[in-house]
Amino acid sequence: AWSAGFGMTSVENPLPATETTLFQIGSITKTFVGTAMMRLVERGDLDLDAKVRTYIPDFRVTDAAASAGATIRHLLTHTSGWAGDYFHGTGDGPDALARYVADMSELPQVAPLGTHWSYNNAGFTVAGRILEVVTGMPFEEALAELILAPLELGQAYLDPGEVMTRRFAVGHASGDDGPQVARPWVLGRGTYPMGGLVCHVQDMLRYARFHLGNEGAAGGEDPLLSREALALMQTPQVSVRGTDSWGLPWSVVQHARLDPGEGGSVRLVSHGGGTKGQTSLLALVPEYEFALVVLTNSDTGGKLYDEVRRWVLREYLALDDPKPEAVEARPEDLAVHSGRYRGFFTNWELGMLNGKLVGQAVYNRGFPNESVPPPPAPPPVSLGLCEADRLVALDGPGKGDRADVIRNEDGSIGWLRISGRLHVRED
Repeated sequence: AWSAGFGMTSVENPLPATETTLFQIGSITKTFVGTAMMRLVERGDLDLDAKVRTYIPDFRVTDAAASAGATIRHLLTHTSGWAGDYFHGTGDGPDALARYVADMSELPQVAPLGTHWSYNNAGFTVAGRILEVVTGMPFEEALAELILAPLELGQAYLDPGEVMTRRFAVGHASGDDGPQVARPWVLGRGTYPMGGLVCHVQDMLRYARFHLGNEGAAGGEDPLLSREALALMQTPQVSVRGTDSWGLPWSVVQHARLDPGEGGSVRLVSHGGGTKGQTSLLALVPEYEFALVVLTNSDTGGKLYDEVRRWVLREYLALDDPKPEAVEARPEDLAVHSGRYRGFFTNWELGMLNGKLVGQAVYNRGFPNESVPPPPAPPPVSLGLCEADRLVALDGPGKGDRADVIRNEDGSIGWLRISGRLHVRED
């Protein structure tokens, strides 16, 4: 494995970023939670298709059907349908996850249970609470015993007190005066299962080797997970769109080869992460036993890791990953998407301006908890069609980002899925 550090840990207290500098890996943590749950499944202590209420009898959101019918598989595949970006502080006590799950009773249902994929952070705190119930341990101890310790990930932490005694990166927000340190750094204990892990690139590569089946996975007297379980985690469970799907709980995307004569597509298994000014990527190509890890401490780091990923797929593996391009579209074809789209964390309004489709986002909540005010509204963005029922941003920081138009059975637009989240059309 090859790794290197670039840049600095903080513009206010700069130290060189090295191979052992700790970064927040954000939602890549979800794959650790999924892996821990699979260990319990193989031990016979957990059933993927069991109802959440099997383990948390009083679990509920506002929708009665989702409350009663949600399963662990719904949690891991982001198909529960309730509002997911619930960044809610419940203190630092041992009951933080239990309190968070209890407070989810106020969450509205965005789509019927099991019908549409929509990225769901809240579901992973539910999964973390189930780990606590089944193991009888706090989430941090359960994750350490099931995953971190057996894989010898000695520099992976959830407790900020452990991190602050070591060299670590802080997040940065871009601005007119250059990058500024993003605060707060700490994520609340109730949100640890959705994105609380902090580690360095070398431990991430060790973790990647495990998921490629090359370290502590199969063989020997006591494998951590069987190869069959690892393969199941990387097997599509729900279709997102086209060749994009979701596993347990990995993103699974098929990529064409640059040389069509070699035939067939190649599977990319990945997960990204984002916290306050830190973004990260873990990508696996099982067919080639290849892994890529990118850890950044900038809110624009997603653009960097996207460019790195495309370059690596092309230059190392001869795989195609073209950027979306807008196609010619009549104003009336764009205008049908105009309207208000209500989300939980963000609302969007789309409308026509001088023959072009323009979108404006408004944030309803702050991150990483409700004590942080919502950020100011970003500049409006121009949108085009890149294929049927798929929009693409034509300018701004999110240039090239896509949004899926999801229709009701009668053909009317029901939702707009932006940044992986469903937004309900209101008019």
